[in-house]
Amino acid sequence: MTSAEAFTRHALSTTFDQVPADAIRAAKTFILDTIGVGIAGKNAPYADEIFAAAAAWGAGEGAHIFARGVALPAPGAAFVNGFQIHCQEFDCVHEPAVVHPMATILAALLADADARRPVPGKDFLIAITVAVDVAAGLGVAARSGIRFFRPATAGIFGATLGIARLRGFSEQEALDALGYALAFASGTMQAHVEGKPALPVQIANAARGAVAACDIAGAGLPGPNDVFDGAFGYLALFETEAKIAPVLASLGKTWRIAEVSHKPFPTGRAAQGGITAVQQLRDKGLTPPNLDRLTLTAPPLIHRLVGRPYTEDMTANYARLCFAYCGAVALLQGTVGLSDFAPDRLSDADIKSVAQKIDVVDDGSTDPAAFAPQRAVAKLNNGDALEVEVTALYGSPASPMTYDAHLEKFRNCMAFGFHDEAVDQAEAIIEFVETLETQSDMGALSRLASGRRG
Repeated sequence: MTSAEAFTRHALSTTFDQVPADAIRAAKTFILDTIGVGIAGKNAPYADEIFAAAAAWGAGEGAHIFARGVALPAPGAAFVNGFQIHCQEFDCVHEPAVVHPMATILAALLADADARRPVPGKDFLIAITVAVDVAAGLGVAARSGIRFFRPATAGIFGATLGIARLRGFSEQEALDALGYALAFASGTMQAHVEGKPALPVQIANAARGAVAACDIAGAGLPGPNDVFDGAFGYLALFETEAKIAPVLASLGKTWRIAEVSHKPFPTGRAAQGGITAVQQLRDKGLTPPNLDRLTLTAPPLIHRLVGRPYTEDMTANYARLCFAYCGAVALLQGTVGLSDFAPDRLSDADIKSVAQKIDVVDDGSTDPAAFAPQRAVAKLNNGDALEVEVTALYGSPASPMTYDAHLEKFRNCMAFGFHDEAVDQAEAIIEFVETLETQSDMGALSRLASGRRG
C-alpha cells in the first residue's frame, strides 16, 4: 500500500465512534479558535486587498467570508478566509510538524461545507480530525529543516482529503484529488525570511487549491496517484529527509489534533517561548530601565525563524516574526496583543530602545523542529543577572491554556474583528461549536462567522 492509499483509507473510513473524546474536544477547541483568529484577521493589513482580489475572480453566493457578511464561490471564500486566519500569526500550530494545520484545513472545509450545504456537524468533526492527521503527519515524518512553507505544502493534502471525505468520494476519486493537490502544492520560506504577506497568501492558495483539486477529481479527471512516495512526489520534492512509515503506523492510534498547540500571542510561534520568558523575568524584577542586555538561547529553529534584528522600517509581518520586537513589547506592557502591530507601535521609541538590547542565540541542538528548551538571561545595569528557562511553550499540550483563557482569546478576536457588534455573535458561535455533533448544517456556522444570522 502506498502512503497516499494509507492516508486516503484512513480519511474515508474513520467513523465518529473511533475518534476518542479528547480528539473531539480538541477539534471543537481549535475550530472555535481558528474561526476567532479568522474574524480578527478581517482588520489586519492587506485583508481588504485580498478580499477585493478574490471578489474579482468571480461573484455569487457560495461560501461566507469571516466578519464581512458576504459570500463568494467556495474557492474564493477559502482563499480569503485562509488569509484572514493566518495573516496575524495567531492560528494554532502542531509544533513537532512545524505545521499550522487548521488555517488551510478549516478555511477549505468550511467553505466547501457552506457551498454544498447541508453538512452535519458530526461529519465535519471527523473530516477536520482526519485532515489534521494527514497534514500534521506529513510534517512529523520530516527529519530535516523546513525549506518550503509546510503549513501550505502539507496543509493542502490534509484539506483535500477532508473535502473528499465530506463529499463522499470513492477511494479512487480521493487519490485523484490528491494528485491535483500535488500539482497545486507550493509555498516558500523566502516569504518568512523577508517578512512579507506572501506567507498567509500561501495558506490562502493552499485552501483554494484543495477545493479546486476536489472539483477537478469530481469532474472525472484522473490524477497522479503515487503522490507522496513517487520519484517526483511530495516527500522527494519538498523534504530532504523523511520517515513516513511510523506516521502511517500511527493512523487510527495517534490523533494529531490532540497534539496541536494554541497560540496565546499573535506572533510567530517561535517567538512565544521567549515572550513567556520575558513575562517571568518581569515577575523577577526586570524592567526596561534596569535592563542592560537580554539574551534568549534556544534551538536553531527559534533562531532561524525569529532571531532577525529589529529594524527601523519593519512591517507588521516582519515584526510578528522578530523576537527582539515582541520581547520588548512584552517587557514594556506584560503581554503582546493584536493592537501591538499597528504602525504607531512599530515606530514607538520606547519599544525600539528595548528591542535593540535583545539577542537570540542558537543553542546548537540537532533537532530541526525543536521549540524548547529556551533560556533567557537578562544582564542588569548593576551587574546582576536574572535567568529563566522555558521547557514547554504555553498553549502546548504540555502547558495548555485553560478553557476560560481559550474563550477569552476567542472573545478578544471577535471584538477586534466585529468591534461593538461582537458580544451576541460570539456567544452564538461558542454555543454552536460546543454542540457541533448535534448540528445539521455547517453552513449556519459559516453564516454566523460572517456576521449574518439565520
